[in-house]
Amino acid sequence: MSSARVDYIAPWWTYWLHQFPHVTLRFQPLEHTFKPQDENYQQSLIFLGCVAAAGLGVNLLCLAIYLSCLCCCRKDEEEEESKKSNSCCVTWAAVAAGLICCVAVGVGFYGNSETNDGVYQLTYSLYNANHTLAGVDSLVTGTVGGMQSGLNEHLSRLGEIFAARGDFVQTLQFMQQMSDNIIKQLLGLPDWEKAKVDLAAIADQTAYVEYYRWLTYLLILILDLVICLAACLGLAKQSRWLLTTMMICGVLTLILSWASLGADVATAVGTSDFCVAPDKFLMNQTKDIISSDIVHYYLYCSQTLPNPFQQSLTVFQRSLTTMQIQIQGLLQFAVPLFPTAERDLLSVQHLLNNSEASLHQLTALLDCRGLNKDYLDALIGVCYDGVEGLLYLCLFSLLAACAFSVMLCAIPRAWRQIANRDRDYDDIDDGDPFNPQSRRMTSHHSHPGNMHSFCSYSSSMGSQTSLHLPTQAVTNAPLSEYMNQSALFGGNPRHENVPLIGRGSPPPSYSPTMRATYLSMTEDQIRHFGEDFRA
Repeated sequence: MSSARVDYIAPWWTYWLHQFPHVTLRFQPLEHTFKPQDENYQQSLIFLGCVAAAGLGVNLLCLAIYLSCLCCCRKDEEEEESKKSNSCCVTWAAVAAGLICCVAVGVGFYGNSETNDGVYQLTYSLYNANHTLAGVDSLVTGTVGGMQSGLNEHLSRLGEIFAARGDFVQTLQFMQQMSDNIIKQLLGLPDWEKAKVDLAAIADQTAYVEYYRWLTYLLILILDLVICLAACLGLAKQSRWLLTTMMICGVLTLILSWASLGADVATAVGTSDFCVAPDKFLMNQTKDIISSDIVHYYLYCSQTLPNPFQQSLTVFQRSLTTMQIQIQGLLQFAVPLFPTAERDLLSVQHLLNNSEASLHQLTALLDCRGLNKDYLDALIGVCYDGVEGLLYLCLFSLLAACAFSVMLCAIPRAWRQIANRDRDYDDIDDGDPFNPQSRRMTSHHSHPGNMHSFCSYSSSMGSQTSLHLPTQAVTNAPLSEYMNQSALFGGNPRHENVPLIGRGSPPPSYSPTMRATYLSMTEDQIRHFGEDFRA
């Protein structure tokens, strides 16, 4: 017994989960024993799910209090330092939520894969064990059927042939006793079908449930990642509708995270209760169906334990050997006297040879090492990979709940900043020449045409003739426009770093001489230069 327990040692996390409180919905404590069919035990697992639901309620309550304080307690948002501080808080909150969400998704993918691997190992071991038990049933049924029908038929015909020889008839009766003894020993083996242990059906149902569990968690992981990325995109683009949509999705995902946490904790605790003492549970389940010696033999498979099938297999082997010896004697002494008996004797010999082959196969299948290996593989798959994966999924649910809680705290602050920014833009006077929006509207509606060149006018003022300079195509560039006018009204261009004309700034101050020169132009000169400029 001690050597078998070295092969399987329950991991430490199963003992830790096994110590979780087992309390019914009426707050009555229970023993930490795996009893899945007990109503009180089922209530204790539901109670763990209710604890997760209470955590969800506390989380939503804290978020509601935070949002209420954010809406009621208005700060002085016109101060620049306050704005920078709020913007910094929103940025760091978004970064923290994104990092936590990415870590949670990574942990969730690992936990989902580990759980799936553990369940796959369980189902694989169940299929192997079912194949072994089905092989035992098939061999027993085939051997018993051959003995009861084929052997008895041949012995009856040989009895008619050997009716005149009493010694031959006595040999046939002895062989019939050996056949009955073999059938008795085979019928003494456990009937797994009668025990209603259909491991293949259990494996099929487990694989079916696991597939949809794995697929559901995969969709949840993808959904969490998409919502987190969309929320970060909404914060970056300052999109109201995207932030509103992600806030609603964040609340739904928060509820889903806490629900998955409750289901994972309940499943992990129940599985750990089984993993701490699996042999005890199996022996209690099979005590009224299969002998405890047989169950104990397969669970521990120790060299010190006696094989419960050894006696039956030994009797089977000895009876077959005795019958084969008798058949050899009849073939040697009876066939010369009764040639018609040769065919039946050879058929009996062939049947005994087939039974011997079945005996060897049955001995190998009934050996404890095969089923015990499947049993240990199933335990390792469930209690190591399976429970470990569930713990990672619990961690994923907690991290996802934290990430979306931070995100739900950051989105309302970002919403207020967007609203304050839009209100500040609405408060600006559209007629203000320093308003960027006003300048954009002015430049959009007024397209400056060709400007009049005053160089020709200065030449005409000096000579009082109609001497024209070549027409000069003036571009819309503010710098060339400003330099032309400066050359006209002062002779010396005014050198400034940035031109003022065309950017919504106040016009430059003109000297009295420049103003008088401009005002002394007649309507004809203005018309003349205007037509010349357009030509």
